[in-house]
Amino acid sequence: MTEHNNAFTGSHAIVVENLSKSFGDLKAVDDISFSVPTGSTTALLGGNGAGKTTTLSMLLGILYPSSGAIRVLGRDMMQNRYAALSRMNFASPFTDLPRRLTVRENLTVYGRLYSVRKLTDRIKELADHFEFSDFLDRRYGKISAGQQARVALAKALLNRPHVLLLDEPTASLDPDMGDKIRSYIEKYRKEEKATILLASHNMPEVERLCDNVLMMRQGKIVDTGAPQLLIERYGLQNMEDVFLKVARDSDGMKGNVKAVMGLIKEDGGKAVKRKR
Repeated sequence: MTEHNNAFTGSHAIVVENLSKSFGDLKAVDDISFSVPTGSTTALLGGNGAGKTTTLSMLLGILYPSSGAIRVLGRDMMQNRYAALSRMNFASPFTDLPRRLTVRENLTVYGRLYSVRKLTDRIKELADHFEFSDFLDRRYGKISAGQQARVALAKALLNRPHVLLLDEPTASLDPDMGDKIRSYIEKYRKEEKATILLASHNMPEVERLCDNVLMMRQGKIVDTGAPQLLIERYGLQNMEDVFLKVARDSDGMKGNVKAVMGLIKEDGGKAVKRKR
C-alpha cells in the first residue's frame, strides 16, 4: 500500500447501494443504501446487533456482501478494492494490534505496509498528539485499554487516509483525552478534507462531530438526517433520547420505516426517493 496526498475530487467518497449480508438464515444487513459526501462526517448508529460492524467490515473488504454494491473513492470494492484501501484506514479500541510488539514496532510495521514517507517523524508527531511518547517502547499488550485506544487511532492516521472508518474511537478514554481526540478528529477532517464514517454510542460525540446520521435497526436504515434535524423530528432534547427511542420503541418507528423503504440512497442527509 502507498501513502497518497492527492485529494479525491468526487462528490461522494462512499456510495452504498442495496447492500445485504446474510449469515445462514440471519440477515445482518438488509438492503441498505446510503452515500457519504466527501469531506463530511457521518454517524452510523444503532443498538448491538443492528448491523453497524457488519457494514463497516464490508466497506473495508473484510466481508463480502451477499448482494449489493460499494464504491469508495470512486473504486468498486468488489472489483478493485486495493486501489481504495491504500487511501483508507480503520480504528477500533476493540481490535487488537500484535501484543508482543512494542507500540513503536506496531506503528512501524503498519507504516511500512502503507509506504508512509518519513515514518519516524510521522510516528513521533502522532505520539506527541495522542500523548503516548513515554510508552512507545512498551509492549502493546502491557499498556492500558485507554492507551491502546490512542495507539489504534494513531495507527489509523499513519497514512493520512482520505476515508477514515471509526468504531467507538473514544470508548476507553477518560473525558479529558476523549475531548482531545475529538478535537483532533475535527481538525484532521478539515485540514485533510477527509471523509469519516463513525460508529458510536456516545451521542454528545455524534452531535459534536457529525454532519449526518444513519440510524440502523435490525439490519435496516430506519431513519437519517442531520443530528439537529433528527432531534426536532422526534420532538426530543438530544441525540441520546433519539437513539433510545429508535432502539426501544418499535411502534414509534413504524411510520419512519415505512417512509424510508422507498429510498434508494442517502445524499447529504436528504433522502432521494425511487422514481416511479
